[in-house]
Amino acid sequence: MSRCDVAIIGAGAAGMMCAIEAGRRGRSVRLIEHAKSPGEKIRISGGGRCNFTNLHATAANYISGNPHFMKSALKRYTQWDFIDWVDRKGIAWHEKTLGQLFCDGSARQIIDGLLADMREAGVTLQLDTSVTAHARTADGFSLTLSDGNTLDCHSLVIATGGKSIPKMGATGFGYEVARQYEIPVTETRPGLVPLTFDPDMMTRFKPLAGVSLPVRASNDRTAFDEAMLFTHRGISGPAILQISSYWREGEEITINLRPDLDWFDILRSARQENGRRSVSTILADHLPKRLVQLLDETGLPTGNLADQPDRVLRELSASLSAWLLRPTGSEGYRTAEVTLGGIDTHALDSKTLQALSQPHLYFVGEVVDVTGWLGGYNFQWAWSSGWCAGQYA
Repeated sequence: MSRCDVAIIGAGAAGMMCAIEAGRRGRSVRLIEHAKSPGEKIRISGGGRCNFTNLHATAANYISGNPHFMKSALKRYTQWDFIDWVDRKGIAWHEKTLGQLFCDGSARQIIDGLLADMREAGVTLQLDTSVTAHARTADGFSLTLSDGNTLDCHSLVIATGGKSIPKMGATGFGYEVARQYEIPVTETRPGLVPLTFDPDMMTRFKPLAGVSLPVRASNDRTAFDEAMLFTHRGISGPAILQISSYWREGEEITINLRPDLDWFDILRSARQENGRRSVSTILADHLPKRLVQLLDETGLPTGNLADQPDRVLRELSASLSAWLLRPTGSEGYRTAEVTLGGIDTHALDSKTLQALSQPHLYFVGEVVDVTGWLGGYNFQWAWSSGWCAGQYA
């Protein structure tokens, strides 16, 4: 049997940040990870360049049963704090779009920087090890490890993430821990995930696989202006991944095709300039041709533009700006970037991330019911929540 002040389960972004901060306070820290390498989600994120934060991160960019919960952590350890950390490590970075920050080089630079800080803070990293059992003790917790050893600790931090991307080892372990200690867990489901169609729609849309265009994807809760991509199973791309976190099975999504364009003005001007052209020809000047073909099959006005009155052009413009699609499901946790829901934030202290009913038990990162938008927001929550818990664990 061995003992430490702080045991952290999960060596992802939040777990490593928490370990560094707790170690810097002079706490003896053991960071336990069931995989063979730390920071696997960091390594694969952003196409291997790690979208490590977003310039615009505020509480408004997160989904939670308690929309105010994340404000404290995000204010106390901001995106500017992490950017400063990146700069001090000499990691070159760039802004891509919409405030998304990426490494110029490899995401491995972020992992290496965190590992260096952990070594400096005296953190013990134990890889390829699972926690098979855990229980409360008089002065903390006792963990049974897969190597047969027992580890006692004063504080226990759960940083195990959600269910997203199970092939990387993601599990519901953190939720099981919460339930064992009677801490409520909200409904979990895949977030930032491609959406799928039923077989008939898949057959109809199959010719569009690989087609991408800028859209506004919306429902009655929110809207996102980014790219949409047709796949062989449904729809994806940033706009769809974003709206997926606000979508429920059975709901329609409204797609504004090219929200940057005034379709009525385009069609009316084209009618004046050359009324002998067809509607589909004009649309093909602004939309992917394969998409126009599908729209034509479903009922574009026939004949020349000169034959179309303003009423018809207005109706067509309205339909292009409010194309209704009804996905039947999603790709699930297999490809979801995050898990929506998790540890109920009403059961946690927003300043410390400690469970209100269980002293010295902390939950950080994705396992908590805080889900960010696409674009570096979830990493910022990991850095912020891990940093905050590290000040107290």
